Amino acid sequence: MKALTWQSRGKITCETVPDPIIQDGHDAIIKVTACAICGSDLHLMGGFMPTMECGDILGHETMGEVVEVGRENTKLKVGDRIVVPFTICCGECRQCKWGNFSCCERTNPNGKMQAETFGYPLAGLFGFSHITGGFAGGQAEYLRVPYSDVGPIIVPEGLTDEQVLFLSDIFPTAYMAAENCDIQPGQTVAVFGCGPIGVLAVKSALLLGAGRVIAIDTVPERLALAQAAGAETIDFGNQNVQETLMEMTHGLGPDAVIEAVGMESHGADTLAQKATSAVMSATVSMERPYAFNQAVLACRPGGVVSMPGVYAGMAGPIAMGILMNKGLTLRTGQTHMLRYMQPLMERIQKGEIDPSFIISHVSTNLEDGPALYETFRDKKDDCTKVVFKPHG
Repeated sequence: MKALTWQSRGKITCETVPDPIIQDGHDAIIKVTACAICGSDLHLMGGFMPTMECGDILGHETMGEVVEVGRENTKLKVGDRIVVPFTICCGECRQCKWGNFSCCERTNPNGKMQAETFGYPLAGLFGFSHITGGFAGGQAEYLRVPYSDVGPIIVPEGLTDEQVLFLSDIFPTAYMAAENCDIQPGQTVAVFGCGPIGVLAVKSALLLGAGRVIAIDTVPERLALAQAAGAETIDFGNQNVQETLMEMTHGLGPDAVIEAVGMESHGADTLAQKATSAVMSATVSMERPYAFNQAVLACRPGGVVSMPGVYAGMAGPIAMGILMNKGLTLRTGQTHMLRYMQPLMERIQKGEIDPSFIISHVSTNLEDGPALYETFRDKKDDCTKVVFKPHG
């Protein structure tokens, strides 16, 4: 089969690789009908995630048709259309029973390696390095889905792939980020980053009762998407973010801030950022928390900073003193997918939201993948989200 693979920092290729096979009685094999490039994949492309190996198959936003199931799998049958969550969960460990599905204690076969860095093993992830399990990703024609009788959800008739594909990651991620803000009716939420998760976070915050959402970015097409989603916008390339936020909120500031950028943020318009920007920009292995520091600065005292933006390890200087002295609550984490997939599916069915509005590029050929990775990374051709349909 064809698949998109990581070769080295900055190099993604389409290769012919062996088809996946059933390895466990709870497995399923799907024919991938739709998959997408995520901003997190760009972190892998940029070499920010450790333990990537040449030839690793990428992709963690995937759905498809079941073509084979293991003998012990009683949930799925051949022919089912399913959306596959990016986290792999056992459903039986204490973390899964607590609802902390991204902290599953059993599904990462390289948990000991991960514990050396994080202190504990966490859930296995599709297509996201060997420290998270080394599982083949879903930017491919076929995918093996471990624990497929736990995580995936079956798609009801009447919904297109484009409507439900993002239940695999970015829609639940955005919704959890908004939910973590503890939004009260009428409150103001600021969203840093108008990529796919940021724009869906705008929608989610409004669904949860925010009175207004202010979105911050500098890419015109992303700002336009945020506006279409219902946000007021700030272009950080032309405006001082903190001053503008204070003007827009009459000096009160946002009640909560969502940092939807992560480790590869850019820009510096605060004193703290300017003092450390030279160090962070020159040290490519160090994650750059510009957006995080700006979010901490922007949030009103006593508010909430919600951080779905991905970080892999040690970051550059962070505004810990500002976080502490303002009495802010920080909420983070990989998404607990099983909490959100079915309820959000129901919102889509009811017509409350159609996440497909963020798609800008669709390809039926995985060989277009390397070029589209570059287009997405470089924000060219008004690219906001790339979807592949490997079988046409």
